Amino acid sequence: MRWVRSAAVVLAVAVLSMGLAKRQQTGRITLEEPVRGVTISTHRGGREWGDPRVVKPTLAAVEALGTNWVAFHPYARIDEDGTVRFREWSSDDPPAFLTEPIRQAHTAGLKIFIKPHLAYWGSPFSWRGEIRFEDAASWDRFFRTYERWIVAVARATRAADAFAVGTELDQTLAHSSAWREIVRQVRREHDGLLTYAANWTDFEKVDFWGDLDAVGVQAYFPLVEPSGATSDAGRPPTEDQLEAAWTQLMDRMSAYSRQHDRPVLFTELGYNRSWNTAREPWSSQTDGPDAEALQRLCTRVALEAIEREPSVLGAFLWKWFPEPRPVGRDFQLAAPGMRETIRSVWREATGPRRAR
Repeated sequence: MRWVRSAAVVLAVAVLSMGLAKRQQTGRITLEEPVRGVTISTHRGGREWGDPRVVKPTLAAVEALGTNWVAFHPYARIDEDGTVRFREWSSDDPPAFLTEPIRQAHTAGLKIFIKPHLAYWGSPFSWRGEIRFEDAASWDRFFRTYERWIVAVARATRAADAFAVGTELDQTLAHSSAWREIVRQVRREHDGLLTYAANWTDFEKVDFWGDLDAVGVQAYFPLVEPSGATSDAGRPPTEDQLEAAWTQLMDRMSAYSRQHDRPVLFTELGYNRSWNTAREPWSSQTDGPDAEALQRLCTRVALEAIEREPSVLGAFLWKWFPEPRPVGRDFQLAAPGMRETIRSVWREATGPRRAR
């Protein structure tokens, strides 16, 4: 399915792109290529990222797909009382698991995005989007300790090309003044493109996009109706249905980008090997090998849509594990069939966006 865009839309996006390029002209960010990114996850809390014997072959494996960016996600823990806990370090001697991926990525000619996550397991919160508190003291403790951590990570990774000030912290977004102060402090420490990784349900609730360089979205948008909502429920969606869904989604992203004078960046995008992946892309449900065809179809249609949309900088696919075990339990990017799907889009499109 080909998109037809009006001259007015194309002109508006061109003006937007020139504006961002001007803001970033002293940094390392360029809009010449879309972000074709892969998120490198972890088997053991991220410490293996400090080992070049692990990181170097992992980056070589994802680069073979046509990848030009990678993302890493360092962790801190969250307590019930709002305390954000992490193993502190001297600013003169940051840990290798933060600095080694940057060094290795740049040596390989890749750009790198640091997207810190709060580890909620072992806490009363079922996921990051539920982190909230009932009293002012806990909120104060949260933002005070969170800022200490996120600024320390930003300082340690200032050589990275992009940085997220937060990820999926939906219930905290009403505290916009606290978030603006965090952005201000991070910008003092980090020279790269700054964003916030908002959940797909809540990106329109962020009111500090103007303080950042891009609208970050965890792009697990449902592409078809929930099960039971239509007569087609339970049937795999067709390619035409998926393309139609992405047409509507990209129109929405384009309008939101113009509204905020910022490009959109899909800070995560992924589909599991599941018959339900088009309805609930965020689900960790994994079905048998025969469901891989739908996973691959959803991934291909999404990547092709992103390649065509100038208001979207690109996407970071979720998720790839370090060598020698790159395939995890779910969202298995490194499986042979998924590798071929990603390569078929990105290798063909390597370079600037294709002419429309």
